[in-house]
Amino acid sequence: MDAARRQLPDNDALNAAAREWIARMACGDETGMGLLYDGTLGHVYGLALRVTRDADAAEDVVAETYLQVWQQAGRYDGERGTPLAWLLNITRSRALDHLRRRASALGVDNVAVAAALDEALHEDDPLSLVMALEREQGLKRAIAALSPIPQRLLGLAFFEGLSHSEIAARTGLPLGTVKSHLRRAQDSLRHHYRD
Repeated sequence: MDAARRQLPDNDALNAAAREWIARMACGDETGMGLLYDGTLGHVYGLALRVTRDADAAEDVVAETYLQVWQQAGRYDGERGTPLAWLLNITRSRALDHLRRRASALGVDNVAVAAALDEALHEDDPLSLVMALEREQGLKRAIAALSPIPQRLLGLAFFEGLSHSEIAARTGLPLGTVKSHLRRAQDSLRHHYRD
């Protein structure tokens, strides 16, 4: 246990170094960005993956996070929190935005799931985490209850972000059929969440 603790990065040292890197970034020094990225990527990716539960989505969140950090480095205020807390707050926000976009693509009001995950991440409350996971599992069960064609079409819209026309082109189904299947699937998922 002591050996494992010694291998963990010292957050005080990381925060001290990150303050310097952010100050360099605020002056337009790209080296500061590279150092911050190298020093904090494990933290940022870990949180992004924990929230999105998808490696590709987590990578997108990481890219969005570091872009925002680069753009806002001059606004970092050390009086309001540590650099690592600031960075992870941005990461969590970008990850939750990703979940909301993904839920919106499905036409499902999944904001409650995202809010529950956000609450669980903030409080580390086991009950909140269990409730968030139950809601997520409920959505998975609702999707699994759909017939194969609507499941596939939702997957194309949800995971690949394809438009109705793009889905029709990819599947060879008429556009009206795609729209009908997706509308019925979305209605079914909405009904599931009302119950």
